[in-house]
Amino acid sequence: MGLTLDRKHTDEESKQCGMLRRGLLAWVSRVGVLLVLVCCSLSLLYVMTCSPHSEDNLVSHALPRPGLGVGAAGGTGGAQSGPQGREDYQAMLAEREEQHKLHMASLKKQIAQLKEALQERSEQLKGVQETMERVAGRGQGRQSPGGGALGEGGQGPGADRSHTDLQEFLRSQLGRAEVHQGTRLPNEYAVVPFESFTLQRVYQLEMGLTRHPEEKPVRKDRRDELSEALETALRSLNTPRDGANKGRTTKVYSPSDFIEGIARTEKDKGTLYELTFKGDQSREFRKLVLFRPFGPLMKVKNERVDTANVPINIIVPLSQRADKFRHFMHNFREVCVRQDGRVHLTVVYFGKDQMNEVRSTLENTSREINFKNFSLLQLNEEFSRGRGLDVGARAWKGGNVLLFFCDVDIYFTADFLNTCRLNAQPGKKVFYPVLFSQYNPTLIYGNHDHIPPVEQQLVIKKDTGLWRDFGFGMTCQYRSDFINIGGFDVDIKGWGGEDVHLYRKYLHSNLLVVRSPSRGLFHLWHEKRCADELPPEQYRMCMQSKAMNEASHGQLGMLFFRHEIEAHLRKQKPQRSIAKKT
Repeated sequence: MGLTLDRKHTDEESKQCGMLRRGLLAWVSRVGVLLVLVCCSLSLLYVMTCSPHSEDNLVSHALPRPGLGVGAAGGTGGAQSGPQGREDYQAMLAEREEQHKLHMASLKKQIAQLKEALQERSEQLKGVQETMERVAGRGQGRQSPGGGALGEGGQGPGADRSHTDLQEFLRSQLGRAEVHQGTRLPNEYAVVPFESFTLQRVYQLEMGLTRHPEEKPVRKDRRDELSEALETALRSLNTPRDGANKGRTTKVYSPSDFIEGIARTEKDKGTLYELTFKGDQSREFRKLVLFRPFGPLMKVKNERVDTANVPINIIVPLSQRADKFRHFMHNFREVCVRQDGRVHLTVVYFGKDQMNEVRSTLENTSREINFKNFSLLQLNEEFSRGRGLDVGARAWKGGNVLLFFCDVDIYFTADFLNTCRLNAQPGKKVFYPVLFSQYNPTLIYGNHDHIPPVEQQLVIKKDTGLWRDFGFGMTCQYRSDFINIGGFDVDIKGWGGEDVHLYRKYLHSNLLVVRSPSRGLFHLWHEKRCADELPPEQYRMCMQSKAMNEASHGQLGMLFFRHEIEAHLRKQKPQRSIAKKT
């Protein structure tokens, strides 16, 4: 008797599951068919509207036929067949063509949205089918003593739970960010400022490499980000709210109604956008607030990187400057030979003047510390940095090696050499570090008597130097990548330009360019001379570099106003002496 009741109960459950599955499948199928029909209807409407025959007819009726004069047109039409009439027709055609294009764009967008909705419904249908299959399997699992289907059916709720957790996390990001209310901050330095933007321009505090306080967004991610925010706002404005606008005409918003927006990013929470549009009345506005929450961290890679067998070939082009080369070799001995020990030095020397001194410095270093991993190449031609680096890179015969293009006035640490190894990968990555450029020590420390040793000068502060983000000469890349990209433009003579050309080659390739500040790479200050024979563009670049490397904005200002400051100090001396006597 009990067995019969259990079987009846199980049969009833199976029937209920089957009915539920058939009902859900029928409902989702109807929705899918309806969306397909709507999509097909819109496609047909698009084809009919965008048919070229109607446009040809419009042109044939609108323009006067060639060869017909004023009298042939007849009536009032004859007055319009002159030059003025043609201009009117052309203006009308241009207006109709613009309307036609806008209508086409609108239809294309609607079709794309319907396709997305159809795809979403198809995925929902697939999800329902999988759910029903799991339910059916669970029912069978109850009937079978093994119960294996129960364990498999647990995947659905787990996936739903993960999706729900993600949604809750993203909503919590909105609550944590400064959107609805402010947060107590310790001081003015903790404020996250907004940037403002219009359709064409961004007004920014962090100016980057361009140094422009306002500019058209150059980076693609920035352009796409702002365009997406604007499109989302327009879609929200033009989507009718149920019952809100019944009985009255609503305005259709377009990009021309956008006035301005402000945006800021809290790097651990997300980006806030506030966009302002023209309203229906002259003093009325529409304001939309959007928030792009940042998701949780995602592990991408966990790998072991062995740099024990990764030598670096440091290539230094040189002409004269034997005293600077001695200072360079002093740092090279300590960092590259004693601390690192996996470095080869290639010096490409131009000319014969001071050549013996450079060779003597290398031989003394080799003899004193038993260092044999160096090459000295001589070129009897005019100095060209790009030519020297190109010759040095191609002269290597020991297989694919990591190259570090360096200058004689560069100071680097052993940590930088490891950073060089970690951020370059053959066929995948090249490393373009941003070095810290030292200001003129005489201006920083006042006079020569107070200038400390070089090692103590290399402090990263705003009054001691600047990040040289406009320079691309120091780089780590594998020889194979350098050869495949085409190397330097060896036709560039003298100072500057060759490094930018190579940098742009990599930007136009599929290799990843790693660009970041490096705390272990310094440019030592030296007096810069810009030769008169340089072309105007190179001379301008040279002078800009010279001005930026001399001192900070504040220090140059104090130097410019030094006469006023000295006059003020002279006036203060008598007043101080009188105050002391009293």
